[in-house]
Amino acid sequence: MEPSRVELETRLKAEATRLGFSLSGIAPATEADGFARFEAWLDAGFAGEMNYLHKHREHRRHPKAIVKDVRSVLMLGLEYGGVDGNVARYAQGPDYHRYIWDRLNCLRDWLMAEVPGSFAHGATDSAPLLERDFARRAGLGWFGKNTMLINKHRGSFFFLAGLLTDIELTPDQPHTTSHCGTCTACLDACPTKAFPEPGVLDATKCISYLTIELHGAIPLELRPGIGNWLFGCDVCQTVCPWNRHADERQAPFPSRPELAVLDLREILTLNESEFRHRFHGTSLLRTRRSGLVRNAAIVLGNTGNRGDLPALEHLARNDPNETVRDSALWAVAQIRIRMTETEPPPDRENRDDR
Repeated sequence: MEPSRVELETRLKAEATRLGFSLSGIAPATEADGFARFEAWLDAGFAGEMNYLHKHREHRRHPKAIVKDVRSVLMLGLEYGGVDGNVARYAQGPDYHRYIWDRLNCLRDWLMAEVPGSFAHGATDSAPLLERDFARRAGLGWFGKNTMLINKHRGSFFFLAGLLTDIELTPDQPHTTSHCGTCTACLDACPTKAFPEPGVLDATKCISYLTIELHGAIPLELRPGIGNWLFGCDVCQTVCPWNRHADERQAPFPSRPELAVLDLREILTLNESEFRHRFHGTSLLRTRRSGLVRNAAIVLGNTGNRGDLPALEHLARNDPNETVRDSALWAVAQIRIRMTETEPPPDRENRDDR
């Protein structure tokens, strides 16, 4: 005998919690509320080189592009921990896609076993789903001024995922209010001023985009704003008051402390094979070797010293990638400028001025 709908929904959310999803809510599978906003964002050029967003824009209008007969979307949040470093917290562990898919597949199998003949499909951010829209609709939170989904009790350090099913489930109450008030901490703290207005992100200026999605040279005027970020950025989340207790919670997503702060000189020396071996199974593979080495050079241009010059100069002369060579040359120039500004003048005490 099949369980009643209320019983099924309660047990489904309990199973999601058991699998590590600390947030869960049900949304109706109708057209995404923010699709027009998404199209306007694309047309404004804010997606930069993320051409896949343009290519699959129409697919994001409705979740039926993923599951033809979808009736309900169970939206889920899985928290990640990590610490402050030069790698964004979400990347201080295994590739989150595989980690979440494994748990989504378990939840899918559980649901299809509970309701024989039903269908379900798990989706992460690699699927054409406007997941924040459905998460808000499922009651998981509101859109912050930094465009992140924020939950009153969990902040914003969590991944979003969805389980799409042809089962008709009772929707939860959507989140209809914002709790950012007059706070602009996230907007004010952005090192590259990537927010043209509250709730709008110009990805072409975002450090996460620049260090991960952009494959060419990082624009000169934005390089100083990269600061010490090697991969991604957490600034707009770290300063958010709703994340003030983030470090106190045990997140289910496993972190590897050795990925929090990477040695920049080591990164400069990696060849393609060494890069793949070093970061196998992590999100850092996404930049490819040339992207991560480029980033390391930019960070050293911002923070490095005389001791970093030999490795950078070698890279500038010998690396096969033009963008890497350009970034290394820039870094060398920046370090030399700092050296002339901070190092004392040569000792003239013993000069013969006769």
